[in-house]
Amino acid sequence: MEIQQDISLKEYNTFGIDAKAKFFCEINSIEGLKEILAIKDYPDFFVLGGGSNMLITRDLENLVLYINLKGIDIIWENSDEVCIKVNAGENWHQMVLWTLDQNYGGLENLSLIPGNTGTAPIQNIGAYGVELKDTFVSCDALEIATQKLKTFTKEECQFGYRDSYFKNEGLGKYIITSVNFKLSKRNHNLHVGYGAIVSELQNNGITDPSIRDVSNAVIAIRKSKLPDPKELGNGGSFFKNPVISKQEFDKFTKIYPDAPFYKVSEKEFKIPAGWLIEQCGFKGKRFGDAGVHKHQALVLVNYGNASGKEIIDLAEKIIESVLERFGIRITPEVNIIK
Repeated sequence: MEIQQDISLKEYNTFGIDAKAKFFCEINSIEGLKEILAIKDYPDFFVLGGGSNMLITRDLENLVLYINLKGIDIIWENSDEVCIKVNAGENWHQMVLWTLDQNYGGLENLSLIPGNTGTAPIQNIGAYGVELKDTFVSCDALEIATQKLKTFTKEECQFGYRDSYFKNEGLGKYIITSVNFKLSKRNHNLHVGYGAIVSELQNNGITDPSIRDVSNAVIAIRKSKLPDPKELGNGGSFFKNPVISKQEFDKFTKIYPDAPFYKVSEKEFKIPAGWLIEQCGFKGKRFGDAGVHKHQALVLVNYGNASGKEIIDLAEKIIESVLERFGIRITPEVNIIK
């Protein structure tokens, strides 16, 4: 395996932050990954997938492992369902499009989410009423300390809202090498309850949508709201939507009766972070080369040469403003590398 030195990571992260990796190695096989992990010359590793949902704020002194494992295989199937194994380096959106080509249902609402498949379970990615855990079966991950491969079940992954075992107790201990999904082959269970999807389908005159129709609707919505990282650096939704208690919700709605919300349970309610940020006047604002997207206040952007520190400084300014006005603390969804 070739280890390169002083490599710019600008092309390896969707924010387009021009940080440098002191050491860099592209991983194309599990055996190669084991070989690198067994080397004791490097005290620490930084695992890099698709480079989305992360913000690098400094140069990296450790060895950056760029996980580029490719391949999709069918594990088992019957007349109704199929289980597929997707290697970690497969681009998430291209993988979703592949499932649609096979008429496999379950991932259509997660179309056009940036990043690679191997990092998707870490975040338990989700959009438009669907989360990764809904179709997730298991994942294989290599333990860094022992170079042994372990299979994690859905329960062992401890999925939560944009959360998992790999962001908590398992942080820095494992590298996900592949993910297994169970998808439908017929009688697909469509999730079209979100207003934006309903409107998009209606605008296209679609009353009996297919999984491809749902995917196309999601793609159109995301393109209308979210910037393409290839054109404008960003990490997708920067903040989580805050979940508040019923007591907090009742107090909040008395002051802001027109605020949008989603009912999580009888005791919890979700307030869109984008709405909170917009109310604080940040939507479309630019601070040097760091800014808030003009169509979606949930997205922070790099207009060209912003540093990671400039992005995080803006994020902290937004957090303080929302807290001061609404008494609600929003937290980053992206993984911040400090």
